[in-house]
Amino acid sequence: MMNRDVIIACDFASAEATYAFLDRFTEEKPFVKIGMELYYAEGPSIVREIHRRGHKIFLDLKLHDIPNTVQKAMAVLSRMDVEMVNLHAAGTKAMMEAALQGLTRADGSRPILLAVTQLTSTSEERMHDELLINGSISECVCHYAQMAKEAGLDGVVCSPLEAGMVKERCGKTFLTVTPGIRFADGAVGDQVRITTPAKAKEIGSDYIVVGRPITAAEDPVAAYRRCVKEFKG
Repeated sequence: MMNRDVIIACDFASAEATYAFLDRFTEEKPFVKIGMELYYAEGPSIVREIHRRGHKIFLDLKLHDIPNTVQKAMAVLSRMDVEMVNLHAAGTKAMMEAALQGLTRADGSRPILLAVTQLTSTSEERMHDELLINGSISECVCHYAQMAKEAGLDGVVCSPLEAGMVKERCGKTFLTVTPGIRFADGAVGDQVRITTPAKAKEIGSDYIVVGRPITAAEDPVAAYRRCVKEFKG
């Protein structure tokens, strides 16, 4: 599909904060993720402006609804200039198939479509006790990934710890996009299933999504370059 890349999670509360952050990058045009907080604050205009500035965009809205609703929503998102969109695999294979249909444009083109497996903040204990899902995290993630592949999706969002298992189950060309990335000398934060950029590369991640280790760094550009070097170098 595409070359390995680092995606910066622009989890800011406003367009102003986002643009101030992106303006610090005078030499690079990083791939960025626009999530719920920023999209709900600013709407489609933030997508158009960041695209106009020359950035590739992962629109991370994690759709999860009945198939008909998701299909119609994806048809709207397909009109935006974004590289990737996603949904929750837990919405069933029928929902994923409907999403793919809605996302595909008349000429057959579309953004990359990913399914979220289990959030990196979800521990196996919580999955068992609160979600009532039996089995291990890895079994659940691989099952969801297999469903996504059968539905025609391009890949999944999973923890880097499960990327290798997903590749084994679904093939090397099935994309793994992995948040939960921290530098070896950095803070863990609220995520449970994490690893470093270098280890994510070794395990088999195609893309890593990095937020606070870059956005909260004293020198975000230097942190981004470090991440790129460790993951792509």
